[in-house]
Amino acid sequence: MKHSGRFIVVEGPDGAGKSALVGALADEMRAQGLDPVVVREPGGTTVAEALRQELLDRSRSFRPLTELLYITAARADHVHHVIEPALAQGKTVLCDRFELSTQAYQVAGRGVSQETADLFNQAATGGLRPDLTIVIDVPARVGMERQISGGKRQDRLDLEDKEFQGRVVAEYLAAAGPGVRHLDGTGDRHSVFEAAWQLLHEQWPDSFRSQGKS
Repeated sequence: MKHSGRFIVVEGPDGAGKSALVGALADEMRAQGLDPVVVREPGGTTVAEALRQELLDRSRSFRPLTELLYITAARADHVHHVIEPALAQGKTVLCDRFELSTQAYQVAGRGVSQETADLFNQAATGGLRPDLTIVIDVPARVGMERQISGGKRQDRLDLEDKEFQGRVVAEYLAAAGPGVRHLDGTGDRHSVFEAAWQLLHEQWPDSFRSQGKS
């Protein structure tokens, strides 16, 4: 799908530091005079946020296919109402999670068939793909320790067993393809940010200047 904007996605298992990195990248973009559209999945619209609340509710129980339907319904609304219009206007969209999360959690984690996941993702996105996907790699143990030390209230997915979390992490580590780049997420937040910004600068040097340069 052709668009004039830049679609950047940050991915990784829970506790990898995705939200912190998205925030730091957005701050640097604004400091350089850019105006990114910062979004998350599931979420980004009234409908998608309501679906997110249901999906993460610890009291809920979903079959794997039902979970996939919720995720892709939220994505379809988000893409149609927020992401596609922003990209069509030439804006930079910075998204916390996208299709790769479905691959990690619903396909690798839950065991949903690849064919089914591909079918519903295609319907939800219309073939839209990120220009750059930054995957933050951390072991499941590190991610869990960070969530506990940070005082995060565990949601329904956080409470899944170690085997599930291990499958998710392994899928992220194996992720490859056009525009997919991996970063070591075990270091401090600033070093991860610097490495991620360098990826943006390398891909779009005229849009994302090296830090400290005017």
